[in-house]
This record gives sequence, C-alpha cells and structure tokens, in this order.
Amino acid sequence: MVSYKISVKTGDRKGAGTDANVCIILHGKGTQTSKYNLDHFFKNDFERGSVDNYSVDSDVNIPEVQRIELWRDNNGLLSSWYLDWIEVTNVATNITSIFPAMKWIKADNHYLFKHIDTCLPQDDPFKQKRMLELQTIRKDYQLQVKSPGLPAQIKELPDDETFSFDYQFNIGMKTKIYTEESKRLIMANGYNWKDVEDVKTVYTPVFGVPENSEYFNDDADFGRQRLASLNSLLITLCTAIPEKFGVTYEMVKPFLEGKTIEQAMEEKRLFIIDLAILEGCPAKTEDIFITCPFALFYFNNANHLMPIAIQLFQQIGTDNPVFLPSDPVYTWMLAKLWYNQAEATYHQALTHLNFTHFMMEGICVATKRNLSPSHPIFRLLNPHFIYLIAIDFLGLGVLVNPGGYFDKTSNGGINAAFYLMKKSMDFWRLDLHGTLPENLKSRGVLEQSVLTDAYQMRDDALLLYDAIKNYVQKYVTHYYSEKGSLKADYEIQNWGAEIVKSRDDGGVGILGVPNDGKFETTDQLVVTLTAIIYTCSVAHAAANFQQYDEYAAPFRFPFTMHGVPPKDKSPVEIETILKSIANRAELLGLMSITKVLSEKATQSLGDFEKQLIVDPPAVKLVNEFRQSLRNVGETIDERNKIRENPYDWLHPTAIPNSISI
Repeated sequence: MVSYKISVKTGDRKGAGTDANVCIILHGKGTQTSKYNLDHFFKNDFERGSVDNYSVDSDVNIPEVQRIELWRDNNGLLSSWYLDWIEVTNVATNITSIFPAMKWIKADNHYLFKHIDTCLPQDDPFKQKRMLELQTIRKDYQLQVKSPGLPAQIKELPDDETFSFDYQFNIGMKTKIYTEESKRLIMANGYNWKDVEDVKTVYTPVFGVPENSEYFNDDADFGRQRLASLNSLLITLCTAIPEKFGVTYEMVKPFLEGKTIEQAMEEKRLFIIDLAILEGCPAKTEDIFITCPFALFYFNNANHLMPIAIQLFQQIGTDNPVFLPSDPVYTWMLAKLWYNQAEATYHQALTHLNFTHFMMEGICVATKRNLSPSHPIFRLLNPHFIYLIAIDFLGLGVLVNPGGYFDKTSNGGINAAFYLMKKSMDFWRLDLHGTLPENLKSRGVLEQSVLTDAYQMRDDALLLYDAIKNYVQKYVTHYYSEKGSLKADYEIQNWGAEIVKSRDDGGVGILGVPNDGKFETTDQLVVTLTAIIYTCSVAHAAANFQQYDEYAAPFRFPFTMHGVPPKDKSPVEIETILKSIANRAELLGLMSITKVLSEKATQSLGDFEKQLIVDPPAVKLVNEFRQSLRNVGETIDERNKIRENPYDWLHPTAIPNSISI
C-alpha cells in the first residue's frame, strides 16, 4: 500500500466554505487510484480560508501525481465552494504535485487539474476541452463600455473576481471608523476654519498626521511635488515658451541665477507643465471653477526644482496674469493652490483612475476571455490582476457615481472625471504613456543628467521597470523557444486582437500595442507584457499610496477650492486662503476615502497571492525576479541614506502586485 498526503486550501471569500461531499481521484501516467471521499469525522471540513489535510492509502503507486479528478455534490445548506489549491504528496517518493485552482467548484461537475499543465494551446493534448472551458469563461467575462467614450470594462462582476471576505471586511471597517471620526470632529468644531492651526486639529490619532503637511507655502516643496509625488510624469523639459503662455524674461529674470531663458533651456534647467487638457473641463456647478494652467520651473544650483511662473488659464489676457514668486506672499500661494487643484483633478481622473485602473481592467478582461488558465502568459499576468475588477466595480458604485466621493470632495465631480477620461482615450498609448522609458524620453527627462538625483520617482521606477522587463524577457523566451511558436499561438493572437479592437466593435481599444496586437516577435510581446505588469504594480503604487499624505494637506494639494481664481495680483490675506480651501466636512470626507485608498492591503511585488506558476523552470525565473527586487530595494535604501528627502514609495516592499485598492 502507498500513502498519499492531500492538502486542500479553501478560499477566503464570502461563502467560500462548503458542507458538500468532495471526492477525488489521483491520476498518473496510464494509472489512477480509486475514488476517495475527503472527509474528517466530527470535523467541519472546507471552512472559509482553511487548509484541510488528509491521508489516503492505495494499492496503486503513482510516484508523481500528474492529474487529479475532483468533484462535489450539492449536499448541505451551504454547498458552494471556492477552491484555492490542492497539493498531493506521494509519501514513499516524497514528490509533491501542486494543482492551482482559484475557482468556484460547481456541483456535480468533474474537474481535471493537471500538475504543471502550463502549455501553449497548440501543444495542449486536450485542445477541445481547453476551447470549451474558454467558451464558458467568456460568458462570465463580457466587455462593456458603460458610458460612450469611456474605457471598456467588465459588464457584470464574476463570482471568481469577488473580494476575499477578510479583504472586503477590512475595507468596510476602516471606512466606518474614519466616517465616525469625521462626524465627531465636525460636531465638535463646526465647518469653517478659525486659523491655520485649526486645520491641524483634524489630524487625530485615528487619521494620523500627513507626511510633509508641515510645509506651508514652500516653493521647494511645490517643486518637489512634480518629481516625487502623485503626478510625477507631467514635468517636461522646456525647449520653447508656448505662445499662449505670457511669461517673459523680465518677469523671471530674478529667479534664473543670472541666466537668460535661452541659457536655462540650453543647460536643460527649464521645465514646464501645460495642463491644456483641462480647458473646457466642466465643474459641478457654474459657480465652481477648474483652471487649465501653465507652470514654469527652474532647476537651481542647489538642485531644487523651483516654480518661477504660473498662468492659471490658457489664453493671455489682462485678467489672466502670470503669477510670480515675487508677488504678494498669499497671492502667490493662492495661485499655487489653484494650480494644484487643477493637477489634482488631472491626477484622480487620469493618472490614477484611467491610466491604471480602467485601462488595465479592459486588458484584464481580455486576458480572461482569450487565454486559457493553462496558458503561460495567463499565469504570468494573473497575479497582477487580483482584485482589479472587483475594486473597479466597487469604485464605480461608491467613488465615481452621482453623489459619490468624487462629487462630494472635488470641484469637478464625475462630470470632470468622465470628460477628461474621454479626451485621454484619443491619445494614451501603451508603448508611450504606459512604457516608462519612452514616457520619460518623450518629455526630455530620461537621462539622469537632467534633474540629477532630484527626480526620485524616475530613478527608482527605472530600476523596477528594468527588473520587470528582464523577468518577462526570460519568461517569454522560455515558453516561445521554438521557431514559429508565437505566430502559431492562436490564443495570444486573439488576445492581442481583442485588446486593440475598437470599443465600438466590442474590443478594449488600447492604442500603441506593438504591431497593432499582431505579435510576430517576442520583443513585441515583452514590451506589451512589461507595460501591463509595470502599470498594475509600480505605476499604480506611484499614483495611489501617497494620496492621504497629499490630499489631507489642503495647503499643499487641494482637491476642492472655493471662490474665484485670482484675476490680478492684488494682495490677499490668510483669511482668503482659509475660505478658499475645503471646509472641515469636505476635507474630512476626502481624508476618509484617501486614508483607505492609501493603505496597502495585499502582498508585495513578486510575493504572489495566487501561486499559479508551478513549472520548475518558470519557478526558477520567479525566484530570480524576487532576488532582483531585493537588490532594487537595497539600492533604494542606500539612495535614501543620502537623499535630502527620502523617497520610500517605490521600495519593492511597498508596491503590491496589483491594483487592489
């Protein structure tokens, strides 16, 4: 007799546990065991989140179990069952076979799970079964454009994409705690601010003090926000002053350290941000404003990026002056606040929501629809899609909906968000905006000599991009080593076709996919996959996890501004600033949601929640990837020891695998 140890992991999702009878048959090469009923007497098996261990004996010796056949009945009040994985070990040979499942097991369906079943479709011995499985999956994963002009998303949330019970419970509990604290503070102190110190009273132990909130009207801090904050991919090398920007040499001469504008440009010290995309952007009501500004920056001899001119609207005019650091102190501060409110509008609608969440959701759905769970590229990408569909589905119902958080906490509300998203769909490209080196190159800031060590986000992100690309390159080369195998892979070709297909025709409509999604070389596939993994992990982390620290400090990064943007340089008092920023209720509402959004709740990059990669050569590549990430972390640690302002946001341990919040 031969003994086998069987470990069964039930998922941590609401309703994942089962009272049903579960049976299993172990298969080898041409051999199989009898049927075994997995059950412990006097124990409730298969509880949510549990691992159950069984020992079975057989007169059939399978040195290494190749496949398992699994099914359940409909017994019990709670028969639904979400299975994470099963491990089977032959005690005599001590060889363990891993069978990832990550799916709901339906009653009376026989499931066949192969050990190391990773293969291209043309090499699968069970092609028909594979195609039938994909046809079933497509019924649950349907693409839909929910509003004309917006990205393609999931039509209805599939059961397999729901949050785990603990994850959803934690989000709900945190939101409740922050909401209750907000109500208490409003009742105790009212809506309006008495003075600058009064704003700090909202930073109770429940919320915590936002990082950098001690900076008040600090120009060096304002410049640093362009290089190491939520919107660090807007800063552009200035090679000419736009005609619509009314700045002149005489205006900025005092801030150029003796240089002319031309000399500053030649030395690559002049930078610009042009938020023309915000022109015409609707606000919530006619008496609320959103600017569409220019900002000019100079990189000085102290290696600080300093703002030297701001124009709040696109058209030159007497009522649209160029504001300068030499203007009255609070007039200059007010101009910077209105500029940052515009950038905050851009950040939430585009940098955060559209360029990470929604763009990647469409690609995620196309992946599930076109790649079999046995496909190596499915297994490469899937850890980076965990909870993505679920969080977007929740976000549309809570954040970006009429009367939701966007409407309550910003000048633009959902109308502004949708307006900007629709505009961006005409220009966002995976091979440019989604590919970090090309993005930096297009803005003239790829070389380390430009902005030197001050551009912290760029320097750390490039390390991570290179680590991801190296991992993807090795992985793709391993599975497409045979000549012609990529072109023959009809699943990956269908995937590419659906990603680029127009949204009007039922596709995802992503621009800039190499060779228009017709992958002929592994390099084309590597560029695509690297951009997806980078966006789902690093790009989202950069755009997301500083939200509380930025938005909770209304003197630094306001999402709401009251009143009218300044039309001249008349001196203003601090009371005007206090009336312009969000009131107590508005700020606390924003703090509550950004506090939840800023808390990392899933595992770090490379430490995958879903261990779908079990093929030994591929596992070796995963381990090499993890080591390269540890090396990146050590490099960042060393950099932070000498940085004037340490930057920890893109340390690999701070980056989740996916867009899960």
